[in-house]
Amino acid sequence: MKLNNELYVGEALIGSGNEIAHVDLIIGDKKGPAGIAFANAFSHISIGHTPLLSVIRPNLPAKPSTIIIPKVTIKNLEDANKVFGPAQTAVARAVADAVEEGIIPKDKCEDWVVIVSVFIHPDAKDFRKIYQYNYGATKTALRRALAHYPPIEKVLKEKDRAIHPIMGFRVQRLWNPPYLQVALDLDSFDEAARIINALPIRERILLEAGTPLIKKHGVGVIEKIREIRKDAFIIADLKTMDVGRLEVKEAADATADAVCILGVASNETIERSILEAQKQGIYSILDMMNVNDPVSKLHSLRVKPDIALLHRSVDVEATAREVGKPLETKWGNISEIKKIVRFVAVAGGITPESSKEALANGADIIVVGRYIIRSREPRRAAEDFLQYMPADADTMRLILDEDEVVGE
Repeated sequence: MKLNNELYVGEALIGSGNEIAHVDLIIGDKKGPAGIAFANAFSHISIGHTPLLSVIRPNLPAKPSTIIIPKVTIKNLEDANKVFGPAQTAVARAVADAVEEGIIPKDKCEDWVVIVSVFIHPDAKDFRKIYQYNYGATKTALRRALAHYPPIEKVLKEKDRAIHPIMGFRVQRLWNPPYLQVALDLDSFDEAARIINALPIRERILLEAGTPLIKKHGVGVIEKIREIRKDAFIIADLKTMDVGRLEVKEAADATADAVCILGVASNETIERSILEAQKQGIYSILDMMNVNDPVSKLHSLRVKPDIALLHRSVDVEATAREVGKPLETKWGNISEIKKIVRFVAVAGGITPESSKEALANGADIIVVGRYIIRSREPRRAAEDFLQYMPADADTMRLILDEDEVVGE
């Protein structure tokens, strides 16, 4: 028998409350992997997850032949009634309507099979809603599967901005620069907490657990910051110089979103730190403080950081002021560095005025410490910088997945 490899995958979540429906499905040819999976489902029965043919009514199964597999264990007859009644009928009618509406080609009804995994909450009560939501989820998943939805372009666009409703928190990613990074270079957590609470709640604000704060309180201070702003993007300024993999893992375990590694460290330390950050799914920042040629340093690395930080140290700045030496504020090599890494951050005595210059030269992240943390009004001080940045991108966002499917 010649295998036909036609196979399509779809998913949809529709509804609310305990009656919410989540459907995952496969549709494809009987002579291919979909058909093999369909047959195996009947011969590999497990307690509480018995597969069943989807019927519109008894003795009238849907075409293409459709099998339902419950995701949640059926423990009693009450659970079974929800699956064998409204859920089974909803799936069957959605498949039949999909054929009538041309979503499923009519000439494929004897050649294809459908495998549908359904979620029925044990506390669901309203049979009409169970039917309604599972019908909608099945029809949507079929349409998405046969339209190859989502396109990879949408996945890449949404992956860093999407919020999963069941997680209960947001994993913030750097998908829409520029950002304002507030460096909490303090040794008092109470003072750091006061400043955090005073800052505006904006997507563009990143919080940095400064080196003094981490040295005084350990990496656990990141979790304490998380208690104040659970969805914040938090950077651990570890200034890693050695044993980078261990330090990065400790920061990631404490829920840091990014770690800072010193550019003057050995390439071996830097590369191991970056690889550990990649493994943990967090950002790596290479601090170029005292690195004479950041471009050459980046080119010398086999693996590149996510962010290169052009950093003038506080001590260098203070000495320059004492001797009356003018402070250099040009950011001329940002464009060259951005050919190597994704983001460039700038730090070191930055004021709102100099931030304008850095942003104009392509900086993605403006790192500000003293101007904000020493201000009597941290909120106003932060807004002095935010005024030069666009509004939060998702403020007016509409999620129109269905419109996008129809339009494809």
